[in-house]
Amino acid sequence: MAQIIFLLLVVGLAWFGYRKFVADAERLSRLRKRAEEERQTGATGTLVKDPKTGEYRLRRDDD
Repeated sequence: MAQIIFLLLVVGLAWFGYRKFVADAERLSRLRKRAEEERQTGATGTLVKDPKTGEYRLRRDDD
């Protein structure tokens, strides 16, 4: 019984690690694509409109 619990724990940790890896890879891909687009256009950032205030600001990396 202990072996089954251990095996399930290892499989669960491996699945969690894989999902974390995929999420980080997708995030880095988005950041690289955005940086490449900014480099091609010569922009220093991307403006986004704040829906609450209506003001524009530079897009942060976590947006």
